[in-house]
Amino acid sequence: MLNAIDQNIIERRTIKKFKSDPIDIEEIIELLNIAKWAPNHTINEPWRFQLYAGEGKEKFVQAYIDAMPKEDGVTPQKVLNKAKYFREIPLHLVVIMPEDPRQRRWDEDYGAISSLLQNFQLAAWARGIGMIWRSNDWIYNPIFRHSIGVQPGEKIVATMMIGYPQHVPEKRERTDIREKLTIISE
Repeated sequence: MLNAIDQNIIERRTIKKFKSDPIDIEEIIELLNIAKWAPNHTINEPWRFQLYAGEGKEKFVQAYIDAMPKEDGVTPQKVLNKAKYFREIPLHLVVIMPEDPRQRRWDEDYGAISSLLQNFQLAAWARGIGMIWRSNDWIYNPIFRHSIGVQPGEKIVATMMIGYPQHVPEKRERTDIREKLTIISE
């Protein structure tokens, strides 16, 4: 028998098409305050966030436009179409972590942020808010990073595009875990 948490995990979807309805910024802050309870080694909270809303989204969109290559088959029209799509999404949340030079700390920090982001997605989904976790090539571009104030020694873990779903995709089946599980009992 599935409980409410089980159902929420199974039913959550990545959303790519959003309604234009605004999302209350205070609700996003509340959701992040819930999500911060993710497992976090030594409680160092290795995250910071930038939330782009309203007219502030233009800074995010312009950083994307400026960072796009002018060759490699990326046409100006394709970039402008994506920029238009980004402008129509109610909120953009950039999630940033310090890049600790110690591999173990880096791994722990990345795991903590990934857990936080899953908590955030699930808590938002329970309230009818959808999102897509993007980690496209342009987040590594120095032009994009500089334009939004990401410092050397920091990693953009995700750009979360957030809004009320206009369309919820169908569930895509997953492999039964038994096919990916090795049990060592002796």
